[in-house]
Amino acid sequence: MSDFAVQVVKRVLVPAALLLTFMVLLGVLVTRVLDRVWPFTVEDAVNRELAADRTGGWNDVSLVFSTLASTQVIVLVTAVAALILRLVLHRWREPLFLCAAVSAQALVFLLTTMAIDRRRPAVEHMDVSPPTSSFPSGHTSAAVALYVGIALLLALRARSTAGKVTWWALLVLVPVGVALTRMYRGMHHPSDVVASFVNGGTCVAIMARAVLDRTLNWGRARLPGVTPSGGDVAAARARS
Repeated sequence: MSDFAVQVVKRVLVPAALLLTFMVLLGVLVTRVLDRVWPFTVEDAVNRELAADRTGGWNDVSLVFSTLASTQVIVLVTAVAALILRLVLHRWREPLFLCAAVSAQALVFLLTTMAIDRRRPAVEHMDVSPPTSSFPSGHTSAAVALYVGIALLLALRARSTAGKVTWWALLVLVPVGVALTRMYRGMHHPSDVVASFVNGGTCVAIMARAVLDRTLNWGRARLPGVTPSGGDVAAARARS
């Protein structure tokens, strides 16, 4: 097996498989093992309280945040952000990281919903229920991967601490808003959105470690945009 394939297995496939296993086990615990244990016993009350407090103004705000994490918007923003990163930075590392993080969370989300069958909250649903399980929240997971991923890239390039904090504060608010509005609109239980932060955040961490780590030696096959170090060049010449 080539060095590149080994790194892909170690840095991407194994961590993603472990994340999927954890998400499925978490879903089993939440829906079958601990469903009669606090705090899971009060989740229905939380959803009912949010539904009872709905107003016209908050309905409009919740629709905005929910739309920001819809499949169409996530795909569009990911594509546009990746294109801008490529044109501005003149390399593929950052666009690849962002696309990989969003794609990974989507795959883990989809496979988890196939294994965990959880009904939507027993309140009026403000959106059309997709055919997937309520656990986890796909909107929240996608928002975490995309907007936290963008925040990470912008923070890495910010020249001041204030700049880093600003990017994190602004962009992390998006998935937080999405999580709250998905519960407000009756589409998910609290544990659904909490699990989605685990999925989306872990996928960002996995892909950052695999793609953004400039010290990683991928062997002869290198990530686009990676410039070999002097030691790498010497090693390559020694092998040739």
